[in-house]
Amino acid sequence: MRVLLDTNVLIHREASTVVKQEIGVLFNWLDRLHYAKCVHPISIVEVSKHKDPRVVSAFRAKLQSYVELKTVAPETPQIQQLRQTDTDENDRNDTSLVKEVVAQRVDALITEDRGIHRKAKILGVADRVFTIDDFLEKVTAENPDLATYKVLAVKREHFGNITLRDPFFASFKRDYVDFAAWFNRKADEIAYVCRSDNDDLLAFLYVKPEDEREPYADITPLFMPKRRLKIGTFKVAMNGYKLGERFLKIIFDNALLFKVDEIYVTIFRKDADQERLIALLLDWGFVQHGVKRSSSGEELVYVRDFSPRADASNPLATYPFMSRAQRKFVVPIYPEYHTELLPDSILRTESPLDFVENRPNRNAIRKVYVSRSLRRDLSQGDVIVFYRTASGGYAHHTSVATTLGIVERVVTAIPSVDAFVDLCRKRSVFSDDELKKHWNWNVRSRPFVVHFLYSHSFPKRPNLATLKAANVLVEAPRGFEELSDQAFSALLEVSHADMRLIVD
Repeated sequence: MRVLLDTNVLIHREASTVVKQEIGVLFNWLDRLHYAKCVHPISIVEVSKHKDPRVVSAFRAKLQSYVELKTVAPETPQIQQLRQTDTDENDRNDTSLVKEVVAQRVDALITEDRGIHRKAKILGVADRVFTIDDFLEKVTAENPDLATYKVLAVKREHFGNITLRDPFFASFKRDYVDFAAWFNRKADEIAYVCRSDNDDLLAFLYVKPEDEREPYADITPLFMPKRRLKIGTFKVAMNGYKLGERFLKIIFDNALLFKVDEIYVTIFRKDADQERLIALLLDWGFVQHGVKRSSSGEELVYVRDFSPRADASNPLATYPFMSRAQRKFVVPIYPEYHTELLPDSILRTESPLDFVENRPNRNAIRKVYVSRSLRRDLSQGDVIVFYRTASGGYAHHTSVATTLGIVERVVTAIPSVDAFVDLCRKRSVFSDDELKKHWNWNVRSRPFVVHFLYSHSFPKRPNLATLKAANVLVEAPRGFEELSDQAFSALLEVSHADMRLIVD
């Protein structure tokens, strides 16, 4: 397999000055899978112009470890049309990289450049253009036996029990002149952390609620008085396990807990890690507000409105809120898949120990449900109620409604088994072999895919008997079944749902 590496990936690799850099995980996978690491002639020129001579020297010394493309793909009418939108040299170079994928001269392109990803979507090759983390998710899912570590569950730990000497914190020490002093002052406060089974720190999050009296003199434009949640420290190593989304879920859960109006974070824009974090935040509705100035320099300030509102056309921007005006559907999910897909909805009768080793589908907010339902007309923004079917009979007492989700998109026209596997692999509960079995189970009725956002786990899980008594259901659902407004309101009441999430 030939994998083309964008200039920003090459620079990130050669600019590494810390011994334990997450980018090494990517190159480790490429080497173990014997994938050819390809570079475009344009990238060689771009790296040679880098302002840091150490990067240039390191790249030239290692050039023999890459496969340099000796020729470039031809200019097709489709590429020529795209070039009409290019406004500068960077745009033209981006088009030159992605056309190698279109021409099938390389099997994949790895890039952190969002402009290239937009072009790949226009050209119909988005499934072969990856961010670093997306590529790690793909190879981890395809080759679980080659994974070098397992990821353990997120835990709350006191700062004082976390060693500041961990290389994970090197970027914070570099960017903030007083980071060590600040960290030590927080010794008795709580952070969210995730480690590998090798005890390596993979993710760290600290959040702080602030009330209307909080001063913001160092932020421009000045914040108006509001209840806010500050993301004080947030970093996730590239690892292929969707930890970024898992920690975003924790941020949004805390925002609900503290009843805030807004979430904000200040962040430098100095390296690829920070660019990745900014891209993740932008995807989930954060917008740039201004800047914060301190002794460490100038940071960008990003905010996320957390007032109750629901945008059906872009559910990520207003997650976890959902609109009462949208249609509501209930759908069954078998017990063996329920907690694997919806881990926060674990039942009291299930052991958390069975779900400690994390996988991408467990951590993601954006998930996939595979269905053969006759009803397939769900739309973006619609609400899904997940109904865990009975365990060993006794449906009236052991089958329960557990979870609310928000439809992100529905894919019914799937051309092939490979396309089906690609759609589902990272966010469903099934292995590749299981997905292929689902596809081939009935050739006259192929499955379709519902992409949804995992929004809310019910505090109380009403069983079928309760749901019947409350006029929510007449019988257990088969496939997607629409709920009336009255039935949905009754469900919210008997499940003790957080009504703040339902926007009128």
